[in-house]
Amino acid sequence: MSNEKALGLLGLCARAGRLLSGEQACDQAVKKQSAYLILIDESASFNTRKGMTDACAYYQVPARFLPAASLGAAIGRPGRMVCAVTDRKLAERLMQLLPEKPLENID
Repeated sequence: MSNEKALGLLGLCARAGRLLSGEQACDQAVKKQSAYLILIDESASFNTRKGMTDACAYYQVPARFLPAASLGAAIGRPGRMVCAVTDRKLAERLMQLLPEKPLENID
């Protein structure tokens, strides 16, 4: 149930213009410290997952993984593997709804 709420909130976030999608845009947002949360699709490639989680760890930006193919569907852009939430309150609520679960085999 909380996953459905989180995906609905993610769609709202996208419509409100408080979301960046795509690996390059998200990487820049992390480095500029304008991202409050990074969301990564579980079906993203190893290099994408590794690069984003490393950047998040270095710049101390929280990251969460979403079930395969749900990220793009939630924001209305199928195929997107990474997005950054640029609103602090929305990011905090999403972190409450999404459990922190590390994805195996990232190292």
